[in-house]
Amino acid sequence: MRVVVLFGSELGTAEMVAEALADELSAYDVSVFDMFDFDPGDLDADDFHIVVCSTYGDGELPTGAEPFFALLDAAQPDLAGLRFAVFGLGDTIYGDTYNRGGEIAADKLVARGAIQVGEHARHDASTEVRPKDMAREWAGTLPIPALMTG
Repeated sequence: MRVVVLFGSELGTAEMVAEALADELSAYDVSVFDMFDFDPGDLDADDFHIVVCSTYGDGELPTGAEPFFALLDAAQPDLAGLRFAVFGLGDTIYGDTYNRGGEIAADKLVARGAIQVGEHARHDASTEVRPKDMAREWAGTLPIPALMTG
């Protein structure tokens, strides 16, 4: 099984987090892709997916993730058996829309039959915690070894 890290970004923070996750998970076969350049048809239930997604505007998906999810909605693939985790990025100053991009991404995958595992990470840009530091710590909580064995 390989670990596929997909990121959707507006300003590059999600890409930075995706690279930090790849470094932290280097004991596995890890591939990192910009969602803008990734075809939902390439989602493979044999892989473990990590979605790193920022929030844009009024709680929307970032521009880099929109085409991926538009294609997913159009194709409506059966993602039964696909396991994924989400690392969301947001800022609590935006209240109700805080970290909404990651939530939308998770909802769209679950609606197609995928299974979200692990804690849904929600980075808050209003804190002193750097997103890549939080991502490295969060990576250690993911149940990847258990997923690989069964």
